[in-house]
Amino acid sequence: MRNLIVIIVLGLVLLVSSSVFIVREAQVGVLFQLGRIVRTDIPPGVHLKIPLIQDVRIFDSRILTLDSQPERYLTSEKKDVNVDFFAKWRIDEVGRYYTTTSGDELQAMQRLNPIIKEALRNQINQRTLQETVSDARSGMTEALVATASEGARSLGIEVVDVRIKRIDLPEEVSESVYNRMRAERSRVANELRSQGVEASETIRANADRERQVILANAERDAQRVRGEADARATEIYAEAYGRDAEFYAFHRSLESYRAAFQDGDAVMVLDPDSEFFRYFGNPGRAE
Repeated sequence: MRNLIVIIVLGLVLLVSSSVFIVREAQVGVLFQLGRIVRTDIPPGVHLKIPLIQDVRIFDSRILTLDSQPERYLTSEKKDVNVDFFAKWRIDEVGRYYTTTSGDELQAMQRLNPIIKEALRNQINQRTLQETVSDARSGMTEALVATASEGARSLGIEVVDVRIKRIDLPEEVSESVYNRMRAERSRVANELRSQGVEASETIRANADRERQVILANAERDAQRVRGEADARATEIYAEAYGRDAEFYAFHRSLESYRAAFQDGDAVMVLDPDSEFFRYFGNPGRAE
């Protein structure tokens, strides 16, 4: 009897556990009956189903991310550009989503990716390179989201947003553009250098001219001052000589002696009675 009760309890537990399912927030559930979809609007919460007859699949209803690899597109000017983008999407009609993708998220993104790429290609084909670069995150994005959402509706998917991460020129075109930019920058740099050299030479010539003028004026003033000083010195010497000619002669002799014997090794061969030794002899002789 006890074994029978245990078996009944276990059976009831298994029955209840297989009859109850939970749909959490940010999830959406699809109820199947004998493999056919019978309900797609199951809200979050605890729900019941018929064991062995009914089955439930739970899907993520949050916004998901599709990150694509960069791909080459052609502008209206027939210029190639490499565009790297990502898209935000979510399940809109869960029944259609399951029917078209079998509820496989990877398969859904594989089918969504070409739809977005085709919409992006059409948008870039209608714009020049300049418009594509300047419009990439504003007007073009709005049109791109609308077009991609229309195409993804058949998958039960809503495209929430498409963002362009970067737009690059192809490698071979980029190298050509960079070479032209380098040449242009080099030309501008050489032009600036030549202008700098010209300005430098002009400044240096002006400075040299001003230097010569300043030196000439300084030399002129110096000559004038020297002349005035020499004239004043001559005047003073003449006045002093006029007051005491003998003292002046004595002073001049001392200056001569100092100049002649300054290094201490001078040798002079002169007559002792020479006028040069006038003041070396008897003081009375100078009279």
